[in-house]
Amino acid sequence: DMREIYLNDIAHGRSGDKGDTSNICVFARRPEYYKIIEREVTPERLHDFFGDMVKGEIVRYDLPSLGGFNFVMRHALGGATMSLRLDSLGKSMGSAIMRLKVQVEDDEV
Repeated sequence: DMREIYLNDIAHGRSGDKGDTSNICVFARRPEYYKIIEREVTPERLHDFFGDMVKGEIVRYDLPSLGGFNFVMRHALGGATMSLRLDSLGKSMGSAIMRLKVQVEDDEV
């Protein structure tokens, strides 16, 4: 049977921004959760999740040796941050992604 859980239940992350690009790293809390994240957290899902907030491309970099993924989201901050030293907008997007609902089988978690 499939059920829905929050990404936060199986992952943790770090995030930030540079200019109009948001960067989110998602790491599996356990090695067996890596495959769930790989299957469920795709650039397409993130475009749906963030909607019009992300106007550009989302690229996912798989990091299996670290048990994680790096998502680079272009044109994601509406130009609100002009300084390369400000980091608050990208950090909020990292928190938001942990509310993404993912589908898991009962025996996966």
